[in-house]
This record gives sequence, structure tokens and C-alpha cells, in this order.
Amino acid sequence: MDDVWDLVVVGGGPAGAAAALRARQLRPEARVLLLDRADFPRDKACGDGIAAHGRDELALLGVPDLIADYRPTRRLAVVSPGGARVSATSARPNHVVPRRVFDARLVDAARARGVEVRRHQVRALAVLGDRVVLDGTVTARAVVAADGANSTVRRLIGVSPSPERHTAIAVRGYADVPAGDDVQSIFMQRDGWPAYAWSFPIGDGTANVGYGMLLPRLHATGLPGKEVLHGRLAELLPHVSARDLRAHHLPLSPGRPGPGSGRVMLAGDAASLINPLTGEGIFYALVSGRLAGEAAVQAADDPLPAYRRGLEKALGRHLRTTDVLALASQSPGFIDAAIDTAARRKEVFDLLVDVGLGAGTVPVPLALAVVRRWFLNTVRRR
Repeated sequence: MDDVWDLVVVGGGPAGAAAALRARQLRPEARVLLLDRADFPRDKACGDGIAAHGRDELALLGVPDLIADYRPTRRLAVVSPGGARVSATSARPNHVVPRRVFDARLVDAARARGVEVRRHQVRALAVLGDRVVLDGTVTARAVVAADGANSTVRRLIGVSPSPERHTAIAVRGYADVPAGDDVQSIFMQRDGWPAYAWSFPIGDGTANVGYGMLLPRLHATGLPGKEVLHGRLAELLPHVSARDLRAHHLPLSPGRPGPGSGRVMLAGDAASLINPLTGEGIFYALVSGRLAGEAAVQAADDPLPAYRRGLEKALGRHLRTTDVLALASQSPGFIDAAIDTAARRKEVFDLLVDVGLGAGTVPVPLALAVVRRWFLNTVRRR
């Protein structure tokens, strides 16, 4: 008990690395330990997209040039379930960086800032007064659980995971594409909706490709998951030959649990912080990790309430917006109307990007414009 860490972070992905980086950024003398069950670099099934909003977070963490050597892309094309199309230039460029690279760079940055990094898989947790003890050997004043969708720490503190109805499943791979391909593309599918495939060019002649759908929709098919996911990916992206296919679960934000318990704070996927409209999670991970790291060193006596307030300020209105939009988007006609409107009005396109990839909210006039288009499309079909 004499060897007490100010902060122990479990999980070295974007949320965990952000927590560690922020804690040392604000308190350079803080003792911060980062634990992960894997050595870095390591692969992680993900869409690999890092929006401009994520780069803003990297700048706040003091690593603004972490992905500067990757080609930016401003072009985004979306096809709705009913065939509406929009192709436009984003207000700010996005990047696609394989998680094998991105996560390792974040961990290296944390290590360079004085964070101790160890390979260790947490299996037990005990609360002893104002200390948290992991596996009987690691003692912390605060813990950030950033150990993913199947978080062990979340289970150990008795916080329930997202229910199945708020969980998606996706398969991700890589494919060769023309070197000049710089359009991030999303192809939505009415069958099994909500469901879509994507192709996100990295800039080196390859692209991250994949297909995702809600877990209950997959189960409803009665078919093996691999057959459904791989088959629909091939159907929607017939021109690519995907390799290194890996499936992963995505706990969506409408089913998010409380942000922690006691001196343990949940961040990133462990907190079910994944956008229900797009499946984006890296921005949420960086934001929540940063806020958890801040709370750990700035409110050391009781970090969880400070973390909760930080999340509410940074993401509260946005998450309530996406909760509502996730309900509305159960109707493919609503998405058709949103994409149709975005094709006609650039400000709606930019808004969809901000809501889907960042912390945007929807002004009433623009919401009414989409609803009006939804109504008109419905009348025409009748």
C-alpha cells in the first residue's frame, strides 16, 4: 500500500492513452500507470476514421501532429437505404489511420510524457477505503477503465453492459484500391436496417472496408454471423476483395451505463460511447479519456462527480440529440430524407458530419427541413 499510483489506466486504446496523457499534462509529477493485456503495436478491429473533431482532441492533449504524415481527405459520399445520394466536401478534412499505428503512437506519446506502461491483464478489483487495488498488487487513487466493449473492469465494479438492442456488430477488413481514391464512402442497406458498408481509403493504395448492423437484426436472420456479415459486405462492395476480416461489437451510446462507480471511471467503448448513427467511437474515446484524466488529478478526493460533470458539459446535449435521432433513424425513410436534404443544402451536410463524427447538435430549423422532406417523400410514394 506504500506504492500508490495517482492514476491507473486499464486499456491502452485512444481512451486510455488520452486519460494518461491528460493526467501528466496537467500534473507532470503525477504517478500514472497504463496497463494493457497486449504489447503495442497491435491490431484493433475498427473503421480507422479520425475526423477533424478527433484531431482537435489530439491538439488539446499536446500531440497535434500525431497523424500529420497521413493523407487528409475532405470528400464524403453516402448512399441512403432508399438510394438517395450525397457527395460533398467536408468543411474540414478527415484521416484514416490504422489502429495498429494510431494506438501505438498514442501509447508511445504517453510513455514519452512519463507514463509507465506495462503489459498486464486485470482480473480482480477491490476497494479499500479511498484506494482501488487491482489484482492485489496495484494500488491507485483513481482508475480509468478503458478496456473496451467487453470491459473486465466494468464487470468487476458491477456496472451492466449495454443491452443487446443497443449493440451493433461489424466486420472490418482491408482492400486494395486505386492510389488516387480519396473518397470516404458509406453504402446503407434497407435489408436489416440499420445497416451499412463502408470504404475508407488510407492513402497508401489500401482502404479500410467493412459492414455493420444491429446485433438483434443479425440474430433475426437465423444464419451464422460470418455468413451474413461477409456476404453483405461482398454484396455492397462487389468491386473489392477484403482481407484480414475481423468482427467486433459496438456498444452504442443510447444504451450507455453510468460513467463509473466510486473511484473508477469508464471511458470510451467501456462506457458505451459509440455514435449510434455512424458507429464512430474514436472521438468519444479521446474526449472521455481526456475528461477522466482531468478528473483524476484535479478532483483527486472524489473524481467521479467531476468526470460526470465534464461529460455532461462536453457531450450531454449531443448525446441526447443522437438518442432521439437513433429512434427516428429506425425508419429508413427518415435517413433517405436526411441524405436527400443534405444533397440539396450544404449546411445540412455539414451538420450531419458534425453530429455523426463529432459533438454536433441539430438546430430546430434544420430538423424541420429534414422532417418536411421526409413527409414529402412519403406522400410521393403513396
